[in-house]
Amino acid sequence: MDSSIFGMDGDDSSASQTSQRDGSQEAVEVPKWELEKERAIREACKWNNLDELRALAESRGGFLLDELRQQAWPILLGINPSDLDTSPDASWKDLPRHRDEDQVQLDVDRSFVYYPQDRSEPHLQANKHALSCLILEVLRTYPYLCYFQGYHDICQVLLLVLPPHIRPRAVARLSVLRIRDFMLPRLDPAIAQLRLIPDILRAADPLLWRHLRRTEPFFALSGTLTMYAHDVTSLGEIARLFDALLAREPVFSVYMFAVIVVSRRAELFDTPDDEPEMLHSILSKLPRPLDLDRLVADAVALAERYPPESLPAWRTISASSVLKTARGVDVCARQTLEEGEAFFRRQAREIVWNQRVKVARRALWKYRRPARTLGLAVMVGLVAIWLRRNPGPVGHLYGVLARWNRQLLSIFVGHGT
Repeated sequence: MDSSIFGMDGDDSSASQTSQRDGSQEAVEVPKWELEKERAIREACKWNNLDELRALAESRGGFLLDELRQQAWPILLGINPSDLDTSPDASWKDLPRHRDEDQVQLDVDRSFVYYPQDRSEPHLQANKHALSCLILEVLRTYPYLCYFQGYHDICQVLLLVLPPHIRPRAVARLSVLRIRDFMLPRLDPAIAQLRLIPDILRAADPLLWRHLRRTEPFFALSGTLTMYAHDVTSLGEIARLFDALLAREPVFSVYMFAVIVVSRRAELFDTPDDEPEMLHSILSKLPRPLDLDRLVADAVALAERYPPESLPAWRTISASSVLKTARGVDVCARQTLEEGEAFFRRQAREIVWNQRVKVARRALWKYRRPARTLGLAVMVGLVAIWLRRNPGPVGHLYGVLARWNRQLLSIFVGHGT
């Protein structure tokens, strides 16, 4: 699709037509390209055309309106409207409490800080109650998922955009099939995703990569972990960004942050490279204002120019990670929640195993000197046994080695105590 058709390269002074939006009784002037794009979005939703929806999400304005997002987002998440029950379902309340519910309540209490703009106290409390119910329903229904701080920011966006009967299914599929790496017992997989950013920078902008080489990529954790919902303070902006994130594979979020870093290269070069703490402070906050249309387009180009398989750190990503099990929005849409759970459990086992290996390696390093002594003692013992079975001129040497072996063992035991 040619993005210029929908005003990517045009200006807002193009021909416009009169239209009514969002049930408003007042007629407003809508640019012609927006009206054409609205029709294209509705047509793509009608035929479940994922490729067309991806192109529309990437072009200027994304899906434009929440009314259109209510049609497009469920399709991108693989939700079949015929499977949805529009009647309220409170059966989740009878399920056992999730282990993280206390933390959920703490986070919900400080939600809806920036939007919606109409924050009357009754409205705010109603939103918080709805958000708490939405999160708890998903966690109790899928109790293997681990809550993380910032998850409520993601759910807040879906709650404000999608109608009530779609929200639980949308949050569940998003959690299990797209942000599963962040809902594991440890954040190791999330950290592994961050390691891709220096590789992208090294390929795309070697000078900038060299300037930031002393700065760990943890500055991107908040953005990637929460799909930028914790850092973007405008509902219109975060909804537009969600258009692109949901229309692309999960790894696209990493490319998005890499592009944000590159877009700030002039500012970053103003800070010396021997001040990594200052660079981290700059990078941990998103720039204002955000030119989301341009950033999305640049991230798309970057991902196509340097696909994840070309990045060295890609080899460290688990085969069960969402980055590898969902290589394409069509794959995300086809996968089942049962498949997502299987990937989750497999990756959780890997985390436990990797943690045991790390502990073992640390222990070996800590006791490397006595371990060498023990190894030498074992070797000497084996040689002594061989000599004893082969008597002769070496009998005297056997006696010497046997005594040496006893001394080495006594030294090692003494060290260990």
